[in-house]
Amino acid sequence: VQLQASGGGLVQAGGSLKLSCAASGGTFSSVAMGWFRQAPGREREFVASISWSGGSTLYADSVKGRFTISRDNAKNTVYLLMNSLKPEDTAVYYCAAPPSGIGVRRFSFEYDYWGQGTQVTVSS
Repeated sequence: VQLQASGGGLVQAGGSLKLSCAASGGTFSSVAMGWFRQAPGREREFVASISWSGGSTLYADSVKGRFTISRDNAKNTVYLLMNSLKPEDTAVYYCAAPPSGIGVRRFSFEYDYWGQGTQVTVSS
């Protein structure tokens, strides 16, 4: 499975960005997907996960109510809409896929496939 993340950039605090992650080479529509992020000097942390059908989602407390994860199985793409961005959201954002499994999951060890990351920078 190959994952290609895009959509990062520089935005002012309070602004919005929408990340995309295009998947190829696997059965995208039959597995859950996730987004993680890693800020400089910090460990990679969970952001959001979505079930295979899109019917179930899970968010980190730090982004709940501001970020929305969604997917389009016809396009093999998962999205992360980020609203009300804060400087502390600045990080490299990664999309990830597990080897199998339809349900949401929050731990990085549950994911085998990772995109290359896209930088999100929020200025104050």
